Amino acid sequence: MTTTYVLDGNRILTLEDFWREIGEAVNGPGGYFGKSLDAFSDCLRGGFGTPEDDDFKVEWHDHDRSRQALGHAETARQLETQLGRCHFTNRDRIAEELAAARSGRGGTVFDWLIEIFEDETPGKLVLC
Repeated sequence: MTTTYVLDGNRILTLEDFWREIGEAVNGPGGYFGKSLDAFSDCLRGGFGTPEDDDFKVEWHDHDRSRQALGHAETARQLETQLGRCHFTNRDRIAEELAAARSGRGGTVFDWLIEIFEDETPGKLVLC
């Protein structure tokens, strides 16, 4: 039987909210399921709470609310943090992405998450 994890898009207004929601959906209150894009990708590959037979799906309810909240403003906020921590060889690229986000261009945090879902677990994300 397919295990279904439900995300409440009304509770996902920042990337940090997403980490909390996905962690709790998969592993219960206070649960962990990644706190960075790389860790999230690893978790989707298995071994962090999803069924061993890989028979699961994630329903992201009210995803349009999250899509709006995880748009360019949130993307710029996340990129500002990355810019302050990244290796000097990545600064120019992050700065360019930050400038694009500030002007409403380029991918968003929401896009990043959807891409990871599709790369790691094609077809398992259902946007409701």
